Amino acid sequence: MISFLAKEATYVTSKDKHLLEEVRDYMRLKHYFIHTERTYCNWIKRFVHFHQMSSRDDLKNGEQKIEAFLTHLAVKKNVAPATQNQAMNALVFLYKRVLKTPLKEEINAVRAGKKTNIPIVMTRDEVRAVMNVMEGVPQLIVKLLYGCGLRIMETVRLRVQDIDYKIIWPKFISFIIRIFPRGSERFICPMPSKESIPMQTKNGIGNTCFPPKIFQGIQ
Repeated sequence: MISFLAKEATYVTSKDKHLLEEVRDYMRLKHYFIHTERTYCNWIKRFVHFHQMSSRDDLKNGEQKIEAFLTHLAVKKNVAPATQNQAMNALVFLYKRVLKTPLKEEINAVRAGKKTNIPIVMTRDEVRAVMNVMEGVPQLIVKLLYGCGLRIMETVRLRVQDIDYKIIWPKFISFIIRIFPRGSERFICPMPSKESIPMQTKNGIGNTCFPPKIFQGIQ
């Protein structure tokens, strides 16, 4: 049914590439993040499955098909507005960037309703209890997430050379993350107390050391 998506399919373009291969090639050429690539490819797969497409001819009349799919997500799947917008961006990207087919008509899909989510926040004692049962690198990562406000991937990929050890004022240091959309932008993160971050931590390859001067003046 949707053989033109699969690697083992017989349907190919003039360049002997399948639809998702073209999407991936374009995104990698333009240096999109791998997470964006996977997300967009997933939405394109769902879009093709929804309309039971079997060839690229079925991709015609994109505005109507996108509208029907987005309405389905809002009415039947009850997705959040952000999820619906993400699907919309993926499909617009497919038509405009990959297929080179401009969407001239307006897309009037049913909008997903806003949901009120009450955040569940752990107390300090609960957070401390979780940290106390952890050890090593996982514990260090959790402490940096909680104490410095870093994102998960920022913390996992954080290197010693990404840290500026100069203390801005007694309880803050400056971090530089060079491998994220922030680029080389400098941003301030609160530094946890000196007891909360180990001076030396095994990471499986070597030692991650925080020089003693980083803790001078920090109580």
